[in-house]
Amino acid sequence: MDRRWMNARRISKEYEKGVSVFLQYVKENVKSVNGTYFCPCVRSLNQIRQDLGNLHDHLFMFGITRTYTVWTWHGEVLDQPMTSRGTNYVEEWMSDHLEDMICDVGEDNFRRANLYDSLINDSEQPLYPGCTDFTRLSATLKLFSLKARNGWTDKSFTELLELLKEMLPKNNTLPIRNYEAKKVLCPMGLEYQKIHACSNDCVLYIKEFASLKYCPTCGLSHFKKKSDKNTEEGNDGAPGKVMWYLPMITKRMFSVKKDAKNLKWHVLGRKCDNLLRYPADSPQWKKIDETFPKFGANPRNLRLALATDGMNPYGNLSSKHSSWPIMLMIYNLSPLLCMNRKYVMLSMMIFGPKQPGNDIDVYLKPLIDDLKLLWEEGIEVFDSGVEENFRLRAMLFCTINDFPAYGNLSGYSVKGHFACPICEENTSYLQLKHGQKTIYTRHRKFHPHNHPYRRLKKTFNGSAKDEVVCRPQNGEEVYKKVKNINIVFEKHLKRTYAKNVWKKRSIIFNLPYWSILDVRHCIDVMHVEKNVCNTVIGTLLNVKGKTKDGIKARQDLADMGIRTELHP
Repeated sequence: MDRRWMNARRISKEYEKGVSVFLQYVKENVKSVNGTYFCPCVRSLNQIRQDLGNLHDHLFMFGITRTYTVWTWHGEVLDQPMTSRGTNYVEEWMSDHLEDMICDVGEDNFRRANLYDSLINDSEQPLYPGCTDFTRLSATLKLFSLKARNGWTDKSFTELLELLKEMLPKNNTLPIRNYEAKKVLCPMGLEYQKIHACSNDCVLYIKEFASLKYCPTCGLSHFKKKSDKNTEEGNDGAPGKVMWYLPMITKRMFSVKKDAKNLKWHVLGRKCDNLLRYPADSPQWKKIDETFPKFGANPRNLRLALATDGMNPYGNLSSKHSSWPIMLMIYNLSPLLCMNRKYVMLSMMIFGPKQPGNDIDVYLKPLIDDLKLLWEEGIEVFDSGVEENFRLRAMLFCTINDFPAYGNLSGYSVKGHFACPICEENTSYLQLKHGQKTIYTRHRKFHPHNHPYRRLKKTFNGSAKDEVVCRPQNGEEVYKKVKNINIVFEKHLKRTYAKNVWKKRSIIFNLPYWSILDVRHCIDVMHVEKNVCNTVIGTLLNVKGKTKDGIKARQDLADMGIRTELHP
């Protein structure tokens, strides 16, 4: 049966005719349940039943799932179709593909910690004595596949395993709980490290601090106190705080031919028309290629973006809890894949109960060490696309955060007297000197020189504006300023100024190339668009709870000496 109509436009006659043929096929081949059938639209995904009328409407409103080319939920029977490997469909589905898993995950990882031997044993151990169709590994894989495709909970999956365990013959090897089934498959997962941290975010208990039982900075205990008084001395309790770190140095990135090709998209598939439509078109990307020609010469070298923000995984159950996932995105990929869930790497997870704030540098140390290694030395990787080994290097291209997280990562003050980077040079310094209140009213310098706003005095602060905007500082100039934060200046005024503008020297400056980048930190578009739009619309329409036109705003107008008709 011709199924090209599934990819046609929903307003075309071809699609309309195809839907009619599909509904007729369903009526003839499927036994309804109270007059309802599974709906294959992109919203229901064959999980929700609808009557024929709603089924017809959903296919036109939402469209049919284009990957649903074999109508198994609507009466179509598989006749053991041939696959590319020369075996029939059922036999291929029954195979556990152990060789493919070893290829994807990497044989070195399997050899380590006897993971290879455990998988081999599970793949050869029959499900029960005399069973030739299933092994312990293949049965667990198939059941987990059903769990993932149908969205079963861990509790329901455990109940299913307990029932199957009783139904199968005695001495069967099927795992009885969800946890045991995960342990069978755990060798295929990524390695991770559980790193203990001080509850006050002072240090990580690694390297020279690994054996300490008290924090060398604040003196707080490494472990929580146990409530049980009968516990033996020397048996430490749970750590005060734990961070999960997933090492980003991996040799699997180019092990799949399709992924190896995608990682060179910025050279092979990007449209070069002198328009800024992608990070590879940016001046910063080109500057890196010019400054570090050896790095830019190999298109397989990775440029990464780092993003982090606080989240509460428990919803309203624990409003004080704050977890900070740190994600890495690969800018070598196309825009369609760059933010795809498959290619976004979870680098570390920092658990609460409070956010790390400016002490996030303590937790970033393992990641920065790996990034430094990838930049200076690189790692030997096999490229399956061209079937050769090469030395992979990587760099951190930028960070993407909301405004508070930007302050934590960069060390720049985002609130208080020195929150405005534009007015820092001209306004804040002078007003600090004279003890005045900080008021940011010097933005007319961004207008053209002959703009009428420059001559308006009464509307603003009572004076004309002839000053022009200062030149933006490049990365090296900012780095010199940050480098002097901890230096004791001779004048108290300058010392106070430096401490207020820069709260710390970010650990990211330990990367050799970070100081030359012009754009190191980016504000994500969602927060900028949403917050600015909410503020503007809420103020213009005087929306309750959204407007910024309050008593404090009116008092600021009085302090500025403008808009006297609005003074409180």
